[in-house]
Amino acid sequence: MKSGFKRNIENFKNVSFITGDILDYDLLQKSMKGCEKVFHFAAEISVPASMLNPIYTEEVNSIGTVNILKAMVANNIKTIVFASSAAVYGDSEVCPKTTEMLPNPISPYAITKLAGEYYINMFAREHKITGIICRFFNVFGERQNPKSAYAAAIPIFITKALKNEPLTIFGDGEQVRDFIYIKDLVSYLVNLSEYKSGIYNIGYGKYITINELAKFIVKYVNSKSDIIHDKPRLGDVKYSFANVDGVKNLENISLIGFDKGLRNTIDYFKDVSLDA
Repeated sequence: MKSGFKRNIENFKNVSFITGDILDYDLLQKSMKGCEKVFHFAAEISVPASMLNPIYTEEVNSIGTVNILKAMVANNIKTIVFASSAAVYGDSEVCPKTTEMLPNPISPYAITKLAGEYYINMFAREHKITGIICRFFNVFGERQNPKSAYAAAIPIFITKALKNEPLTIFGDGEQVRDFIYIKDLVSYLVNLSEYKSGIYNIGYGKYITINELAKFIVKYVNSKSDIIHDKPRLGDVKYSFANVDGVKNLENISLIGFDKGLRNTIDYFKDVSLDA
């Protein structure tokens, strides 16, 4: 686990936790015995890291996905829900992003996510698998690790603001993002796992700039933090928010929403030890 903690799932019932690697095909095949569905979220997730080490990213994200698909076929599993990424759209200023847009990935991370989509479509065609491809936009929520090298902006901003430390924004801060609260993301995934093959954007179809996000967090926690800017990060996309028409008609979906989700996340970090 590169960014999470085992303690986050210790209270779950009827869950088996297996420590392993998706490059270990034999382990995958054994682990999937008796399963009906696969939710594939394993990946090298850092865009900057992928720019510095594209071969490792290719191995984990592309070969790892093929291993998972092969293990599914060996165990006659017919449904996969795949965590793809809005990064496959690239840096086009056209927004909202629609699933009909021509992908234009600009980082090894994004390229490998798109490769995973193509492999899933191929296996779906050849082996009659239901391939549900979910292009995540920016996911946030409680229990994200702000100290991880893979940490997202929201947990970093919150923990810095609570300590009255400067918030660093990479670039001019006018990057447009569609942040999706983790509990809403899970609601979408559970429902989509019963749905048909296809590509689905997972976001709210709304956006906020990074500058606006930082200012809101500083104000909400009554912080004395300064907001500073640094040079843009390698591979960062400027404009990204979703067209969510593909998931609008899902049944049994009750969304918490960005505003409430962000407040829940801030309140969570207020109540946990920032030095743990």
